[in-house]
Amino acid sequence: MAEQNMNGNISKVIEFLGIFMPITLVKRIVCIVLLSVGISAEETARISGFCEKTVKSIKKKLDSNEADTLFVISGGGRKSPLADFESAIVDEINQNAYYTKQQIADMIFDKHGIKVTPQAVGKLLKKRN
Repeated sequence: MAEQNMNGNISKVIEFLGIFMPITLVKRIVCIVLLSVGISAEETARISGFCEKTVKSIKKKLDSNEADTLFVISGGGRKSPLADFESAIVDEINQNAYYTKQQIADMIFDKHGIKVTPQAVGKLLKKRN
């Protein structure tokens, strides 16, 4: 019963702190605290919401005095396939008459050999405005 209450309280703490900072950072902090007080990696994974592999990675960084790297959250994800050609694509759009996102996607495929969706074209256009 006390364990369920503790898990519920930790979930509430994670939810509350998520208002002020990214949820990943909150989970890392909770994980660090739980590991610091001696809770096993398996139990910490269950409570924090991380997988065991992530918890063990965090524990390894704590043990090797690399805890400062745990508070850096990288951008993540991968680079857009259009990233290297954005300016050329925008120049082409400005020089010619394209009326739909599909027409722009077709032009990108014809000129650069990159197949993109109309939604990706929309993101590019929104980003460039």
